[in-house]
Amino acid sequence: MTRIAFEEVHACLAKVLRSLAFSDERAQLSARLFAETTCDGVYSHGVNRFARFVAMVRNGSVDPAAEPRAVARFCALERWDGQRGPGNLNAFAAMARAIALSREHGIGSVAMANTNHWMRGGTYGWQAADAGVIGLCWTNTMPNLPPWGGSEPAIGNNPLVIAVPRAKGHVVLDMAMSQFSYGALESHRRRGEQLPIDGGFDAEGNLTRDPAAIENSQRLLPIGFWKGSGLAVMLDLIATTTALGTATNQIANDPLRETGLSQVFIAIDPRTLGESARMDQIADEIVSSLHLTKPAESDKPVRYPGESTLRLREENRKLGLPIDEGVWTEICKM
Repeated sequence: MTRIAFEEVHACLAKVLRSLAFSDERAQLSARLFAETTCDGVYSHGVNRFARFVAMVRNGSVDPAAEPRAVARFCALERWDGQRGPGNLNAFAAMARAIALSREHGIGSVAMANTNHWMRGGTYGWQAADAGVIGLCWTNTMPNLPPWGGSEPAIGNNPLVIAVPRAKGHVVLDMAMSQFSYGALESHRRRGEQLPIDGGFDAEGNLTRDPAAIENSQRLLPIGFWKGSGLAVMLDLIATTTALGTATNQIANDPLRETGLSQVFIAIDPRTLGESARMDQIADEIVSSLHLTKPAESDKPVRYPGESTLRLREENRKLGLPIDEGVWTEICKM
């Protein structure tokens, strides 16, 4: 693992994207989102995923010039067509529009069909919180998670993001429907580490902490067992029906052909109702109550969702982004 300055990583990724027919402005934004993801400690969906993104541009799954467009509107609700454009750029634009709608109506929602993998979903939660609004978004995926009671992947490991703004540090939950995402499995395997708790089943159907065994069996463990499985189905249903898009069972089960996804972006601006000072106070009181909770392990204090992200962001900005040397060499050759 090597440390590379954020600015250097950003510039290199943008240069690669410009060579793939991205406009300079779009290359700069997409590259920044990749670099910020690694900076925030979500290594599986940042620079480590860039080569796969480039491969999807080259095989035609991602159209670098395509921009999302609205196809239907009703008050605070809009339906968009992502036109197979870059997933992170489409998602950033959709959340920006939801935020704008929330300024006007108190709430705004954009349902988008025909888009691509959005990389780190938390990016758009932080985007909403930075704008001072509550953010809620999710996406469906290719079938890569077994439904409860099933032995093969048939539902999506559909990420769900919930963000609440707070002056002293936003509270941002970014979670997949499995105990560990495939990206997390890959990260642990690369480091030669076992998972801290059981994360799925091996080929014999036994629960295991071995990331490689779970990758081989493709039997991830849903969060909350049947509850996570049911939530994954409902997220797919809502995204697909509101966007009139493609459902998980219609998406190719191939990471390099995972395109045509359906997503939802919701922004809520409760300050339109007044009492903003009281809302800030409530958020601080809830976070304080968590910090006052006696930890199960004395050296591991209780944290709120997103707290470790803020710490890693500061550390990686100061020391440089930690990137696998082989991954960085591959990107530089592009």
